[in-house]
Amino acid sequence: MAGATTVRIAGEDVRISSPDRLVFPRQGWTKLDVVLYFRAVAEGCLRGVYGRPTMMKRYMKNVDTAPIYHKRAPKNTPFETAPIRFPSQRPGRMNVPRSQADILRFVQLGCLDLHPWPVRAEDLDHPDELRLDLDPTEGFTFADVKRAALATRELLDEVGLVGWPKTTGSRGIHVYVRIEPEWDFYQTRRAVLAFGRELERRRPDLITTRWWKEERRGVFVDYNQNARDKTVSSAYGVRPTGYVSAPVTWDELPDVEIEDFPMDRFPRRYAAVGDLTDGIDDHPGRIEQLLDWVERDKAAGVGDAPWPPNYPKMPGEPPRVQPSKMVRANWE
Repeated sequence: MAGATTVRIAGEDVRISSPDRLVFPRQGWTKLDVVLYFRAVAEGCLRGVYGRPTMMKRYMKNVDTAPIYHKRAPKNTPFETAPIRFPSQRPGRMNVPRSQADILRFVQLGCLDLHPWPVRAEDLDHPDELRLDLDPTEGFTFADVKRAALATRELLDEVGLVGWPKTTGSRGIHVYVRIEPEWDFYQTRRAVLAFGRELERRRPDLITTRWWKEERRGVFVDYNQNARDKTVSSAYGVRPTGYVSAPVTWDELPDVEIEDFPMDRFPRRYAAVGDLTDGIDDHPGRIEQLLDWVERDKAAGVGDAPWPPNYPKMPGEPPRVQPSKMVRANWE
């Protein structure tokens, strides 16, 4: 195994150690294969993470070995950093990518997909992005997720927001929505919850916002992905499946499959269609109507929904207890 090599990108040289190490044993893809893939899509990949505090999900050996999650930047980090306060209120610093070479530096450190916060380092408390994370529950398929994504687009159009879809590289679809950075994390999470609930009312056969898995049936709108410190895989990341989290157009969405986008073939698609996230920053929207839906729901007796278990108890939040356990406790 070669000790190291150098890969040049956008005028910078990035040192890559252990280039021959198998990262995807089943496909036979090496670390250098992964690096060269990211070099091919670096411009688009950077667009999704530029200036954003970014968590590192590091595969130290290969995709068959559980990754290590690093939120805090080490003292000797090669990246710019930003001061962060986590939900626990503990402070820290996170890496902030700024260049195409930074993308390869993340890959050098074992990252296959990048996990940025929905804020910029210049304003850490006001998201400029809503993330609509659509995941199928048991008995539902990727075809159902695509139908849910198209219903999402219709509702976004109705409220004057622009959605940018991509596959997750696993089983679901993400729709990103750029917004003006005028609202805090609590407000943007509640806005996504209200949006999901409106979808659920219109398509109860297809959409669910139920937090507890025992109550979910349909395509789940994971509103909690918009809470502070929650992240999803950014565009052009490679998942452990070997499939790319691939931006797609709304027109092609009905016909795409997760398996259409393996890492080794994706550079050809990128060269043919370009970066399908180009222009995403040109369409920031406003969420007043979604916040009006929050107030409408409150007036109807529909308040907040459960937060993730590691978050402080929030005002107006219902009990973080599975409904089945709550029923047993009441009987006892």
